[in-house]
Amino acid sequence: MRRYVITVGPLAAADADGICASQTPLGAGSLLINGALASGGVATLDKPRRVLITAVGNESGRTFTLTGTSTNYGNATISETIAGPNATTAQSVLDYSTVTIVSIDAASANAITVGTNGVASSKPLPLDVYARPDVALQATVTGTVNYTVSQTLDSPWPAGSPNYSAGTPSWTWVNHPDGNLVAATATAQGNYAYPPSMTRVTLNSGTGSVVFTVNQPGLIG
Repeated sequence: MRRYVITVGPLAAADADGICASQTPLGAGSLLINGALASGGVATLDKPRRVLITAVGNESGRTFTLTGTSTNYGNATISETIAGPNATTAQSVLDYSTVTIVSIDAASANAITVGTNGVASSKPLPLDVYARPDVALQATVTGTVNYTVSQTLDSPWPAGSPNYSAGTPSWTWVNHPDGNLVAATATAQGNYAYPPSMTRVTLNSGTGSVVFTVNQPGLIG
């Protein structure tokens, strides 16, 4: 039997300017990584979690690029682009342990900060697609949280390589079909009637934690 037990949370309090303190870039290039979480131009987060960009003005015509590392993906270097928000916020898709570069492709309309919010996903948990189809799931809540279980049928390894460092993950995650495991706030059990390639749990908000347990029976036959 394949068995995983992984915990997400508790997270340190959100810090909207913890990576990049307020600044107004006058042209394309890198922002200063100078927030409270930064040292020597590198921001180190308490746990792998999403990065939040906050814009005072309209940055919808601009593109931000994040680069860093994540223990969720074998401590590999990861990177992604994020469309600029219009006087609001935009968050990363990936979960970062460190942030080494934040860049913008043109001058900004107004002040920008970069930091964290209260969202974080667990490490993706690969399952055996050739094993028995039934997979048992349990999310055990401590404290106050909102969480979602999701899964993907995409290959666990970028570019077909047996390691995360081959490229930045670009998996498509879909919420679990059981509504009791989506935007949930209490301990719950569920299952898969089929083995996805990977599963994970995402902490959407809250000050507590979720322990995600996955049991997959062995090979058929």
